[in-house]
Amino acid sequence: MTAAGNGGPAAIRVLLADDEAMIRAGVRAILAVDPGVEVVAEAGDGREAVELARAHRPDVALLDIRMPRLDGLAAADEIRRLVPETTVVMLTTFGEDEYVARALGAGAGGFLLKAGDPRELLAGVRAVAGGGAYFSPLIARRIIAELGGARLTRITEARARIAGLTAREREVLALVGAGLSNAQIARRLHLVEGTVKSHVSAILLRLEVPNRVLAAIVAHDAGLVGPDVVPG
Repeated sequence: MTAAGNGGPAAIRVLLADDEAMIRAGVRAILAVDPGVEVVAEAGDGREAVELARAHRPDVALLDIRMPRLDGLAAADEIRRLVPETTVVMLTTFGEDEYVARALGAGAGGFLLKAGDPRELLAGVRAVAGGGAYFSPLIARRIIAELGGARLTRITEARARIAGLTAREREVLALVGAGLSNAQIARRLHLVEGTVKSHVSAILLRLEVPNRVLAAIVAHDAGLVGPDVVPG
């Protein structure tokens, strides 16, 4: 993030990629409402998005799914590989489950629908920039519904997967599952935020998942997330 004016908090640097100029203009206008968010680059196709991500190294990359030259999902995969510090959020008019699954597989930290509430866009950008994850309510409901099938098998598998975690890593994973950002977890556990980031990285490696969204699913399946855990 870049330092904001007057000594304020750093601005969240965003790369916006969509092949429709009007869509880019609309999204840019929504983001401009928040003085803590800055669009540093715009791309009209997936290949350009990857190139601009390497050049500008933004905090968040908002990518449309259907773009020429390289689609958003393939671009997300390349950005996560080449610029790992950039969090990818998929922005699309499509809500099919196959796209959600592929976006998760590409390491996306969020999935937003263009037809959603503009407040979701700002909330999503801020959430993923803070180390969290964000899915539009419609997408979240689909994921939860999908989790309803074969629940017992997943519980058993999830408990086996977390068996190798340390007690502290389980604490962090539980809070990731509750949707807390790294900063919120640090405050809750009285840790330095950098330490939390290290724990999250270790957890993703041990669980063999590409992002904290899938780690959160494991936390829920393993029963680590209680009803009394709230952000704060």
